[in-house]
Amino acid sequence: MASPQPAIGDWYRLNGGALFEVVAFDDDDGTIEIQYFDGTVEEMDVEDWESQWDDGALESAEPPEDWTGSVDVEGSDEDGRTGNDALGEERDLRASGLDNIDLFDQ
Repeated sequence: MASPQPAIGDWYRLNGGALFEVVAFDDDDGTIEIQYFDGTVEEMDVEDWESQWDDGALESAEPPEDWTGSVDVEGSDEDGRTGNDALGEERDLRASGLDNIDLFDQ
């Protein structure tokens, strides 16, 4: 069976364990950049991809339920302007105004 062409955003499992997502594909260089669930990024040659697929070491997989494992995502409210700090207190992420700035102060 021919190996599927990797598509950015698709998830796969390596050797029945390590879950990863395809994050980049360079057809000209023949390389595939993958990111494991823990955040580790690696590059794989298309030839290696095809070989591992043919050997059964690589298989399609469903994305994990908590896909944020490798991504730094903060909690937010509906408009995306607040987050929680290390103490769990909500903080405002909006840029402050330019009050109290004197452009002509020497």
